[in-house]
Amino acid sequence: MVLDSAGDERYTYITRAYPKSSPKPMKPAPFNYIAAQTIDQALHCLSEAGDEAKILAGGQSLGPMLNLRLARPSTVIDINPLEELANISNDENGIRIGALVRHHAIETSSIIADRFPLITAAARHVAHPTIRNRGTFVGSLAHNDPAAEWPLIAQLFDAEITVRSLRGERKIHAKDFFESYLTTTLEADELITSVYLPFLEGDYVWGFEEMSRRLGDFALAAVGVLVQVNNNICQNVRIALAGVDESACRATQAEQRLSGQQLSDALLDEVAEIAAKHCDPPEDLHASAEDRKHLVRVLTKRALKSAWNQ
Repeated sequence: MVLDSAGDERYTYITRAYPKSSPKPMKPAPFNYIAAQTIDQALHCLSEAGDEAKILAGGQSLGPMLNLRLARPSTVIDINPLEELANISNDENGIRIGALVRHHAIETSSIIADRFPLITAAARHVAHPTIRNRGTFVGSLAHNDPAAEWPLIAQLFDAEITVRSLRGERKIHAKDFFESYLTTTLEADELITSVYLPFLEGDYVWGFEEMSRRLGDFALAAVGVLVQVNNNICQNVRIALAGVDESACRATQAEQRLSGQQLSDALLDEVAEIAAKHCDPPEDLHASAEDRKHLVRVLTKRALKSAWNQ
């Protein structure tokens, strides 16, 4: 890799990411800005603007898209004044994460560390501290970048996503929420207000592995696993992948192959191969499709070994 005169590798990476034929960073196109003071006001604004509106929470994805003019909304609705959406709460069955809960709050939450240690481990891979201080868990789900950690977590823990509009409220399971690259089943007039993560029943072991070009970059591939082990037999296996398909996904065939079996090196290789076989990775300047499949094999084995060693 050729470095710039200061020896700064990041500069070279940025110039590769934006070749001459690509749009350069610029100022956003004009838009109307509304700082919503209530959820109902935000919903009314969404209903009036429809497809032409964007919600501003953390802004760590929306901001760059506005500057590159990849997004040109007529209206930006800022929900940061809605403090009731900035809390993590829990009941006897799970935790609820509000739409304004920052990545850093997830990373440092004691109840998440106690009941969802895998999520705490994954949070350390989310971008950089500055971004974690501002970006939101829910915003990441709504944006649905296939290489982001939180859609993987939502899939792995069977999250329930609560959305509201003037038409009412509905709850969407994670498996039905994520559609494809940067696309979800969220309607144009709907606002995600919270995400509910149910507590796991019984004792689970877990593993989380991610590979990126540099610490804080989006994942080239990431794997999260949850497994119940009874008498050395794997049960209720969950394996979720990110960075290797149009959206984060569950490796259901690999889960089924491991369920009811005792882990062995041979079975580990087979499960990892199944996980790689049933994903459809993108090919870009960061990695080829086969590179990403190879990472799925390696990271799946590492995550399962880490879980088994617990």
